[in-house]
Amino acid sequence: STQSTWKGIDNRVRRKFKGQMRMPKVGYGIDARGRHLNTAGFKELLIHNEKELDLLFMQNRRVAGVIAHTVSTRKRKTIVERAAHLNIRLMNGNARIRSEE
Repeated sequence: STQSTWKGIDNRVRRKFKGQMRMPKVGYGIDARGRHLNTAGFKELLIHNEKELDLLFMQNRRVAGVIAHTVSTRKRKTIVERAAHLNIRLMNGNARIRSEE
């Protein structure tokens, strides 16, 4: 049949078998005001170096920074210090930074 060429005829989710996940539908979205916001109500911008903090300087009420996972611990410390100086919120500011004992 033509259906088997463009749809999985044995797909359990599409056939709505008990215990399967639900099909994605348009009604599962969130309202436009909350879209792209994290739980604290900020948009997130990925930061790779200190220079990218300047983009957040004027937007620090609406946008929060997230330090990329590829940034080293040494560079992370300088980014966190600069963000504190510029009053910029970092969502993962204390990640991979050991407290000095």
